[in-house]
Amino acid sequence: MNAPQRVVATEATLALLRQLKGRHGDLIFFQSGGCCDGSAPMCYQAGEFQLGDTDVHLGEIDGVPFYMGADQFEYWKHTQLIIDVVNGNGGMFSLENGSGKRFLTRSRLFSDDEYEALPQTAPH
Repeated sequence: MNAPQRVVATEATLALLRQLKGRHGDLIFFQSGGCCDGSAPMCYQAGEFQLGDTDVHLGEIDGVPFYMGADQFEYWKHTQLIIDVVNGNGGMFSLENGSGKRFLTRSRLFSDDEYEALPQTAPH
């Protein structure tokens, strides 16, 4: 079995990402772990968010790298993240803010077979 992707996106997410890329160029996602914007996928212009040494690269969505902190990865490592778009206001620091749309993380547990096919170390 091929390893499943740790992060995937809906068609609505891909459409919004293309709009944001057109306006801002290269982008990066970081799964927020809370604080002022709650637990939401935050989209930034590449170079505008400082990654830490322990941040984990989960994969890419339409060429946009997706990261989360190592502590949060420990909690979510058994799940596939599904990045979606819903109506509402984006996080105050996320690029979709003001568009009337916001990114939302949904998830599903990996099956036992899928989880066994994943690399057992955190992707960096």
